[in-house]
Amino acid sequence: MTTELDHDPRPTFARALDQAGKQVAAVSPDELTSRTPCADYDVRALLGHVVSVLHKLARVGTGGDARDVPDVIDGIADDGWASAFTRARSEVERVWADDEKLDRMVELPWATLPGRDVLDAYTHEFTAHSWDLAHATRRLAELDLDLAEQAFEAFSKFAPPEARSEQGPFSPIVPVPDDADAYTRLAAYLGRRP
Repeated sequence: MTTELDHDPRPTFARALDQAGKQVAAVSPDELTSRTPCADYDVRALLGHVVSVLHKLARVGTGGDARDVPDVIDGIADDGWASAFTRARSEVERVWADDEKLDRMVELPWATLPGRDVLDAYTHEFTAHSWDLAHATRRLAELDLDLAEQAFEAFSKFAPPEARSEQGPFSPIVPVPDDADAYTRLAAYLGRRP
């Protein structure tokens, strides 16, 4: 029987990265200035953020400080985002291949967590940003609903409605119909306007 303490988050993390990678690769240069549901980011900036998060994960996986990496990577050619994502992903997977990293405590700017919890948290971040990219580029049909269900459950635990503000990382919940699909519910829970 697998317990929370010995579950390996890497297969689900890889699924979330597969999904994000497909969204990144599908972006065409003429979509880079499109608006996204993330208030501060157009598609180019969101791509820069997604690549940045991979660099941050590699950095903390080797004991470094995520704050040394900017929140948005820039200077990538319009047609270079897919390869930038692939290179950064390869580095993350190399760094996190060691099973011992799953139990090591990792310091993030917002918490200190065991490595397995760090990968879980970022699985959900990549799931949310896949929706952001898909929404901005009208590719919503290509998303993995199971990842959205898992992300919704996780965000419900660590980002409760009462801890929200317009200034925080999560805006207040946006109401959606009860029968909304998993990504619409996730986006609304995170304060996006689906």
